[in-house]
Amino acid sequence: MSRAILHDYFRSSAAYRVRIALNLKGVDYDSRPVNLAEGAQKSAEYRALNPQGFVPMLEIDGLKLTQSLSIIMYLATRFPEPPLLPADPGEAAHVRGMALAIACDIHPLNNLRVLKYLKGELGQSQEVADAWYRHWISEGLAPLEAVAAPRAGAFLFGDSPTIADICLVPQLYNARRFNVPLDAYPTLLRADASASALDAFAAAHPDRQEGSQ
Repeated sequence: MSRAILHDYFRSSAAYRVRIALNLKGVDYDSRPVNLAEGAQKSAEYRALNPQGFVPMLEIDGLKLTQSLSIIMYLATRFPEPPLLPADPGEAAHVRGMALAIACDIHPLNNLRVLKYLKGELGQSQEVADAWYRHWISEGLAPLEAVAAPRAGAFLFGDSPTIADICLVPQLYNARRFNVPLDAYPTLLRADASASALDAFAAAHPDRQEGSQ
């Protein structure tokens, strides 16, 4: 297999998820930074690769894959070990549900293009945008804590990382950037600490990526 290429932005939580998954699966890749803050994702060159103009995009096995959860599920199938979902169908659905609660319910309301629209076309202040951000994170984390707690171990489900933890760690990174109080979520904090102690998660941290300085 030729070396994979990840079109990446250090602070994108979706790209952060894929970096974690690639590291967990031991897949070597080269990072191609796409500076979202400067609008590089809108360039004709990048749009020719990914018409949506989003990151991440992963070039692997002759494919151009988009959407972080789709990429992660491809990696989970292509490289079965270590597993990212439980073998039991019901347990796997539970884990996928937690991942989707983050990736589909919390994250889209707070990504960069939404915040730019709030401050640009809608004329809202930075203070309003920050309040919006904190509100939707808190709205999402409270039910996630309740769903996760009964079946969590060191991680969101059991004692090994799953796709749910891959989504959780970037989301809590964002929450801390915006000073969202997290003390009410002990299950989430325990899973975050367990995951962040692993090399695969630590190496994917935004502070360790090109362009972070």
